Amino acid sequence: MRAHNPITWIPSAYFAMGLPFVAISLASVIMLADLGVDEASITFWTSLLILPYSIKPLWSPLLELYFTKKAFVLVCQAICGMCFGLLAFLLPIPDSFAWLIAVMAVITFSGATNDIATDGIYLTAIDKKTQAEYIGWQGAFYNLAKVLVNGGLVYLAGTLIRYFEATSPGNAATYAWMVIMSIIGGALLCLTAYHWFFLPTGSRNDDSPADFRQAMVSLYDVFKDFFTKRHIWLYILFIVCYRLTEGFAVKMVPLFLKAPVDAGGLGLSNEAIGLIYGTLGTGAFILGSILGGYYIARFGLKKVLFSLVCIFNIPFAIYFLFAQFQPDSLVVIASGLVLEYLCYGFGFVGLTLFMMQQVAPGKHPMAHYAFASGIMNLGFMLPGMVSGMIFQHVGYEMFFLIAVVMSIPAFILAATVPFTHSSESK
Repeated sequence: MRAHNPITWIPSAYFAMGLPFVAISLASVIMLADLGVDEASITFWTSLLILPYSIKPLWSPLLELYFTKKAFVLVCQAICGMCFGLLAFLLPIPDSFAWLIAVMAVITFSGATNDIATDGIYLTAIDKKTQAEYIGWQGAFYNLAKVLVNGGLVYLAGTLIRYFEATSPGNAATYAWMVIMSIIGGALLCLTAYHWFFLPTGSRNDDSPADFRQAMVSLYDVFKDFFTKRHIWLYILFIVCYRLTEGFAVKMVPLFLKAPVDAGGLGLSNEAIGLIYGTLGTGAFILGSILGGYYIARFGLKKVLFSLVCIFNIPFAIYFLFAQFQPDSLVVIASGLVLEYLCYGFGFVGLTLFMMQQVAPGKHPMAHYAFASGIMNLGFMLPGMVSGMIFQHVGYEMFFLIAVVMSIPAFILAATVPFTHSSESK
């Protein structure tokens, strides 16, 4: 088959990778709030649903045994597209919450498998020089999915709710989110059809297992080597604590922004949340990530790690101040959220590079980086599962104060964690 220029498939493939993850982990929080689901249920289930993205290394070797990487991508994208359509069908059905969660679970499992296969194509279908040239396109179009879903489509949902309130006031939110889920599903099905023609097949890795038994033996060896690394348990603790505050607070933030002022929130509309949190915030995150990369390259990770943890975690105090003073100025709120996202992007690259430079090096660098990423996501997921229940007992102001206190272990570990490998800029 004729090889296609990477520009014809890398942007679309990573955009398709981002759509289901952002829709389930972020936009669904606002959707469920619009549908009247309580905070504890929202935070628990939308956190638990991203579990497949944390444990995907467990079945990644099996994708080398059967079919092609392209086949897995096409099937998984098609499943995600049809499941979003099914969500739209289920939304107006009474007492369908359990079915909605079940369909979302299928989406996240398929989305995580699509991630494995897409990355596999990227690593095997193009050479290392081309990989380096297009690495920026990966991140840009993955984040474009975040802007579209958590920004544009959340904004559209708010507009549609106001439109449907004129004709179906009791079902306005349901009808609005039926449209949004249908748009996401339709986009994924269109991308599936596009990738049928333009996505490379992807070749087998040189060290791919020959059968199921070999795949399991290989996975065991990778696990054993990972958990016997020097300082690995301290590194795991640091990785978990780095994002502990974020994991605890992130699911509650859109609910806090949306909650009425008399309930302790800021009373923002879906349109305002989509514009500020989903669009401006994502832009600030990208800018912060770029600046953070230059900062680390200039001074070296070991020298700046503590400052990166400060920059990453301290801005969560913004939410505590917002909960305490409840500003009504959209400019003030937008400025605070953009600053938080800028700092979030700036500090997040520190954790990414720590995993690359201190955890991944060794016999299985790609697999060990995947394990470290999975552990990081678990540390992000678990506090999010209980955040809504804690909020229901303490309210927004005390909740965000607890979030700030939870960042203290990350500061202590950043100041003391040993470096096994050099982090100096070469």
